[in-house]
Amino acid sequence: MVDAETVRRIALSLPESSDGSTGTALRFFVRDKQFAWTYHERAHPKRPRQPRMDVLAVRCAADEKEGLLASDPGKFFTDDHYRGFPAVLVYLDCVDEQEILKLLTDAWRCQAPAGLLRKLGKKS
Repeated sequence: MVDAETVRRIALSLPESSDGSTGTALRFFVRDKQFAWTYHERAHPKRPRQPRMDVLAVRCAADEKEGLLASDPGKFFTDDHYRGFPAVLVYLDCVDEQEILKLLTDAWRCQAPAGLLRKLGKKS
């Protein structure tokens, strides 16, 4: 199980990442491109979405989304708002630190510019 502070520590350890979080929601960027954020749930129709600090949205490659969702529905899910969008929703109380490290690193890679990936010796 990980919490918001663990997510923040790991996200900010990634190169050139920044924190755009507020008091009610996490938001992490690499060069102004968001790679992870707090899920906002629409609990009641026609009412504003509410942040859920126990669920993190993370970018993923479009071709990997269905695999993540199928791998463990107890950890990963989506909703109508995210259908067709390259991100999965993750229950933070169902993942450990190594899993969130991998998810955040992959999300960061999805959003990092090619020049930054090359500079760090990563395949773009």
